[in-house]
Amino acid sequence: MAGSQQHSTTVPVCTDPILIARLEAIRQLAGGLSDRVAVLDREFNVIYANESAWSEGAPQSADRQAKCYEAFAHRSDPCGTCPATKLYDSPDVQSVACSIGGDGAACGMRQAFPLVSCSGGVESLLVLFKAPSKAAKQTSHERVEANNESKLGELIGLSEPMREVLDMIRLVADSSATVLIQGESGTGKELVAKTIHQISYRREKPFVVVDCGSLPETLLESELFGHVKGAFTGAHASKRGLFEEADGGTIFLDEIADTTPVFQSKLLRVLQEGEIRPVGGTQRIKIDARVISATNKDLAELVKAQTFRQDLYYRLAVLPLSLPPIRERREDIPLLVEHFVARSCKRHRQPIRHVSEEAMQALSEAPWHGNVRELQHYIERTVVTTSGPTLACNDLVSSGSATEDKDLRSATRGAVTQAERALIADALKKTGGNRSKAAKLLKISRASLYNKLRRYHIQ
Repeated sequence: MAGSQQHSTTVPVCTDPILIARLEAIRQLAGGLSDRVAVLDREFNVIYANESAWSEGAPQSADRQAKCYEAFAHRSDPCGTCPATKLYDSPDVQSVACSIGGDGAACGMRQAFPLVSCSGGVESLLVLFKAPSKAAKQTSHERVEANNESKLGELIGLSEPMREVLDMIRLVADSSATVLIQGESGTGKELVAKTIHQISYRREKPFVVVDCGSLPETLLESELFGHVKGAFTGAHASKRGLFEEADGGTIFLDEIADTTPVFQSKLLRVLQEGEIRPVGGTQRIKIDARVISATNKDLAELVKAQTFRQDLYYRLAVLPLSLPPIRERREDIPLLVEHFVARSCKRHRQPIRHVSEEAMQALSEAPWHGNVRELQHYIERTVVTTSGPTLACNDLVSSGSATEDKDLRSATRGAVTQAERALIADALKKTGGNRSKAAKLLKISRASLYNKLRRYHIQ
């Protein structure tokens, strides 16, 4: 949380006299309370929070600027759904209580009240949080710890397999030993390598990525080790290799299993001696680059099949790290979905979107053969191709490919059918039964509307 325990209030950010008076009254009343009290504006900025609210396991900062989800839910992204927003949309609502899952929201909100300005509009909210008992404080502390453990760089996960991965990354980061990352396509192997680099003492030095599977052997050798002028046709000038470019930092060798035995032999010598020899050159160059490699294949099996050098395998796998596929960490999918939705909305300059419970359930049950990468691209495509504040089942199905549609439809067919019937019926009602106008309102062609009318037996 952004706040200060030396100053339990913040200066009112508005000039409305009624709101200023109410804020001053709240400050005087809440200042000595052990209950946690806060006032938020429409953008979820913390206008005021008393000593108890600031001190509830929250980090401190000198400028005392914070969003409520940062200060009280310990999140970097907005919460998926906040019941308090109803107070802005429905001025006649006197208060909102939160009892999601029986324990309230992640921030600990118990009840929220609207603060009305001179104009009669709701401009800010008074929020009361649960009074922390000794047991509640322990739960809050555990929740903060769990949240800290669930994110490392851009890696996200609370499942047991991902906790093990994050713990291992923290352990190996400052080592200089080679790391071998194995996992299916789309599990985030490059992201893991980048995270290891970013939290290591090499973070200020280069992070160089090499796709070993996309380059032929001769070109790969030249790219990695460099070459001297005249080493081969077209070598009009000497060129530094990527190992030199990564000196002091990290070089990431992706798809290492796709290299040839000849190249593997040369790479083994580099790892053993810590030096390279440019193609066509006679002098060796000392390098200090940490090597992280990755593959979506089982290198141990390739060693048995004698298609990968055993000695190189042991050199690369000093610190082995296995990434779980998404089917083994389904409990992480809601966290990933919220993260990708928030990031996609920001990237494409859209207001924050929320995901309905039915849609989240469908996403959690879908197979995602492409793992996290497929989920990420799917969410971004959905955000770009749909509108409205909420992503529903119909949005998910309509935005996917044929294979994805089939997978999601198996989990959401009933919800989609019900949603489509309701939307079509509502459009026909609004247009007095005019099908052309209804199709335009639904943003589909008349032919599509006629097909749906027949499918759902709508008269």
